Amino acid sequence: MDKLFLFDAYALIYRSYYAFIKNPRINSKGLNTSAVMGFCNTLHEVLTKEKPTYLGVAFDPHGPTFRTEAYAEYKAQREETPEDIRRAVPIIKSLLKAMRIPVLEADGYEADDVIGTLALKAGAEGVMTYMLTPDKDYGQLVRENVMMYRPRHGGGYETLDAEKVCAKYGIANTSQVIDLLGLMGDSADNIPGCPGVGEKTAVKLINEFGSVEQLLEQTDKLKGALKKKVEENAEQIKFSKFLATIKTDVPVELNLDELKVSEPDADELRKIFTELEFKTLADKFLNKAENNKKSVQIQLDLFAENPTDGQVFSKNASLRALNELPHTYKLIDNEEEMKKICDFFMTKKILSLDTETTSTSAIDAELVGLSFSVKEFEAFYVPVPANREEAQKIVNIFKPLYENPEILKVGQNIKYDMEVLASYGVCVTGQLFDTMIAHYLIQPELRHNMDYMAETCLGYQTIHIEELIGPKGKKQKSMRDLPPEQIVDYAAEDADVTLRLKNYLEPKLEEVGVTQLFYEIEMPLVRVLAEMELNGVRIDTAALAETSEILTKRLSDIEKRIYELAGEEFNIASPKQVGEILFGKLKIVEKPKKTKTGQYVTSEEVLQQLSGKHEIVGKILEHRGLKKLLGTYVDALPKLINPRTGHIHTSFNQTATATGRLSSSDPNLQNIPVRGEDGKEIRKAFIPEEGSLFFSADYSQIELRVMAHLSGDENMIEAFRSGHDIHAATAAKIYKEDIADVTRDQRTKAKRANFGIIYGITVFGLAERLDISRQEASQLIDGYFITFPKVHEYMEKAKQTAREQGYVETFFRRRRYLPDINSHNGTVRGFAERNAINAPIQGSAADIIKVAMVRIYKRFKDENLRSKMILQVHDELNFSVVPEEKETVERIVLEEMQGAYKLNVPLVADCGWGSNWLEAH
Repeated sequence: MDKLFLFDAYALIYRSYYAFIKNPRINSKGLNTSAVMGFCNTLHEVLTKEKPTYLGVAFDPHGPTFRTEAYAEYKAQREETPEDIRRAVPIIKSLLKAMRIPVLEADGYEADDVIGTLALKAGAEGVMTYMLTPDKDYGQLVRENVMMYRPRHGGGYETLDAEKVCAKYGIANTSQVIDLLGLMGDSADNIPGCPGVGEKTAVKLINEFGSVEQLLEQTDKLKGALKKKVEENAEQIKFSKFLATIKTDVPVELNLDELKVSEPDADELRKIFTELEFKTLADKFLNKAENNKKSVQIQLDLFAENPTDGQVFSKNASLRALNELPHTYKLIDNEEEMKKICDFFMTKKILSLDTETTSTSAIDAELVGLSFSVKEFEAFYVPVPANREEAQKIVNIFKPLYENPEILKVGQNIKYDMEVLASYGVCVTGQLFDTMIAHYLIQPELRHNMDYMAETCLGYQTIHIEELIGPKGKKQKSMRDLPPEQIVDYAAEDADVTLRLKNYLEPKLEEVGVTQLFYEIEMPLVRVLAEMELNGVRIDTAALAETSEILTKRLSDIEKRIYELAGEEFNIASPKQVGEILFGKLKIVEKPKKTKTGQYVTSEEVLQQLSGKHEIVGKILEHRGLKKLLGTYVDALPKLINPRTGHIHTSFNQTATATGRLSSSDPNLQNIPVRGEDGKEIRKAFIPEEGSLFFSADYSQIELRVMAHLSGDENMIEAFRSGHDIHAATAAKIYKEDIADVTRDQRTKAKRANFGIIYGITVFGLAERLDISRQEASQLIDGYFITFPKVHEYMEKAKQTAREQGYVETFFRRRRYLPDINSHNGTVRGFAERNAINAPIQGSAADIIKVAMVRIYKRFKDENLRSKMILQVHDELNFSVVPEEKETVERIVLEEMQGAYKLNVPLVADCGWGSNWLEAH
C-alpha cells in the first residue's frame, strides 16, 4: 500500500534544537547546526526505515494566521524563536529543495491545518497517511488511513491509530480531542479553555455529554461550582474549541506526483552538506544516490562490503586532495637510507611524527611504520616489520632523534605515539606540540580529529583510513596486512598534514591568548597522562569476586522480596512493568506521572520521591543500584585487566569537555561511585603496586574557594580564612545562628545552596532538590545573596562580560564561547548565562589541578622517586607509593597542590593513606 508522510516542520525543528541545547552542534564557522542535524537525522530515519512513497514537509507561514487575527493572545506567551532556529529554517528548506521534497505552506494557515487538509484528502483516496509530529492536537485528525507518527522520548516512534488515540484520552472518538482541548485549554498554544477544568474533568464531561455543544445545552445537569464555571465561561469554551480545531478545508491541492519520493539533486545536496560540515550525513544521504548514478569519484562509501575492490568513491569537490597538489612522499625501506634520513632530521628544530600500528589501544599496539615530516608537502615513511627484534633495530636507529631534547616534536594526539614508542624503549623528549590540543584550546566546542581539522583549517581532504583497511567491522583489515607501498601516502600524509596544521594553529593560539596555557600546562600534562596510562591501576580481583558473590546473593534476596510485595513475578528491569505494578496494581499514589505515550514514569527521581509510600519502592531502587554496580564495575572491571601488564589502563582525554576538565574512558574510572556502602566496596578493590601504599589527596571545596576568589566576597573569604566548615559557616550567616548551633538540616540546605548557586540553580530546582516549598527555597536563595552580596555581583558581572565578549575565561585564559548569551529566547539565554557563571569557576579548578599534576610529576622526576601517580578523579589525585618515600611524597603532593595557584583564600588539600583506595580516601 502507498504511504504518505507529512512532517510538522517547526515541531520537529524545535525538538531537534532543544535535544542538543546542553551540548550544541557548532561547526567551524560558528553556526549552530543542532536543528538542521536533528531534522536531517529524522528525515533519513523515515526514508530508510519506513520507505514512504510520498513525502511533504509543512511549515507555518510568515505573518498572521486566522487564529491570531481572531485572538491576538494565541501563542503570544511563547518565547521568541531562538536565533539559531531562525537561521536553520532557510537551510532546511534549501536541503528539502535539493532532496526534491516539497515544502508545504498556505498563507493565513498553520502547518497543522495544511497537514490536516492533505492528510484527510490522501486518506480518502486510500493512501496510508502518517502525520509526523510530537503535537497531541493532531489526535483529532486520526481516522481510517490517517495516523499519527510520534517521536518517543529517548528515541524511536509510535504509531497512533484511532483506537490508540481514544484509549490514550479515554474518549469514544478522535474528534472529541477538540472538545477536550476546548474545555481544558492548551497552555502550549495559550488556549484558555474553562478555568478550573483539567483533563480528568474534561474527559468525564465529554464522555457524559458527547461534545462541548451538547454540554453547553445541558448545563442544568451540572451541579455546584462546576455548573457555575461552565456557564460563566460558555463563550470562552466555544472560542477555545474554535482555536483548537485543525482546519481540514485549507485551499491546497493534494498532488501526489509532486509528493512522490525521488532521487535528490546529489551535487546541490553535497554542496549544502559540505558547507554545514555534515560529512556523516552526506555519506548517509548521498552514497546510495551517487552509486545509482554510477559516478566515479574518490572517497570511501562507508556502507560498502569490500571498499577496496572496485568500490565507487566520492570526493568533496570543494576540498583539494593529495593527487591535486605537488608533494614528495618517500618510502625509506633500507637501513642505510634510514640512518641518512635520521641524521638529516637531527639537524632540524621541528619534527612532525606519526606511527602506524596494529591497534587503537596504545598498550596493545605494535608498530607497523614510522612517518616523519620537517617541511610542508614533504614526508617520509619507514615500514617496521612484525618480528620484534628486527622492529627494535629500526626503532633504535631513530631513538636518538625521538630523544633529542633540542627538537620540538609535533603530533596529532601525540600521547598515543609516545605510549607506543615507550614499549620499544623510547622516551620522546623535547618540547611538544599536539595539534589536537591546540585546536581544542582555540575552539573547544568543535571536533578535533585530523580529517575534520584538515578540511576546516586547510581546505584539504585527507586519505581516510577506511580506504586502506575497509570499514569498521569483522572484515576490517589490520595495517599489518598491507604492503608498505600501499601505506606510504596515507602515513606520510599524516605527518605532513600534522605539520601543516601546526603552522596554521600556532599563531591562532597567540590570537586567543592561550599560548602560555598550551605550552606550560597542557603540553607538559601530556607526559604526565602518558605515564599514568602506561602505569595503569592495579585491581584486587579476589576482593571483587567476593563482592560480586555477596551482591549477587543480595540481589536475589531483594528480587524475592519485591515479588512477595507485588504478589507476582515481573521483570524488574522493565520500566513499563514496574509502572503497572506500582501504579496500576498497588496504586501507591492517586495521580501517578505519565509520559506522553501514556506509560507510567518510573525514573529514579520519581521513585526517590515515592520511597516513603511503600516498601516495594525502596526495594526496586536498591535492586537497580545493585544491578548497575555489578554490571558496570564489579563484574566488568576484572575483564578489563590487560593480560600483559595485569593492570587496568584507562585513557585520560584532554579535549573532551568544554570546561577543561579531564575525562576518562575505556573504562571510565572517574565515575566510580563514592557514596553508599556498596560503592565503597569497589574503591576497596583499587590497590597499589605490590609492597606499596595507596595515597590519596583531594582539594577541599576548590570550586567554592575559586568562587570566593573571583567574587572577592568578604564574608565568604573570611569563612574560608577562619578555617570553618564553609557549609556550617554559610548556614550560620543565612539563619543568623552561632556556628556551634547550626543544625544538620540547616547545614545540608546551606551546602545545596553553596553548590547550587555555582551551577545557576533556580528556586524551583532548589525546592525539588531539598524537598522544601518554593517559598522556603526563595528565602534561602535571597538569604544567600544577602549573606554573600559580592557573589551575586560576580554572577551579574560574568553574564555582562559574556554578553560583551561572547566568551568567558578561566584564570589561565581558557575560553568558553557562549554564542547564545544575547539570545532573545529566555531558555536558550538561560543556559548560556549559567555557563558564563560556572565555566570560569569549574574551568579554573580544572586548570589548577592540571598545574599541580605537572609540578608533582616534575618533582618526582627531579627527586628520583619510584612512587607513581596512577589516577586523577576531578579534584583528587591517587598514588602508588614506595613505603620509604611516604613522607617525601606527602610533602611534595601537598606543597604542589596547595601552591598551584595563589587565591585570596587558602587552597587546601586533604589526604589519606591505606592499603587500598577506600582506606586512603
